Amino acid sequence: MKKEKGPKWSSDLAILLGALIVATAGAAVLGAHNFGTALFFGQVAFAMAVIAVILRR
Repeated sequence: MKKEKGPKWSSDLAILLGALIVATAGAAVLGAHNFGTALFFGQVAFAMAVIAVILRR
C-alpha cells in the first residue's frame, strides 16, 4: 500500500474548524448584530477553507 503524501485529515479538520471559530469570533468582536450574523460569517469562512483544502490536495 502506498503511504498518503501531503497533509493528513487531522490538519485539514483543524484548518476548517479554525476558520469557522476565528471568523465567528472576529465577526462577534467587530460588532455583528447578533450571534446568527456572526455564525454566517463563520460559515462563509468555513466554505472558503473547504475549497482551499480541496485545491491543496
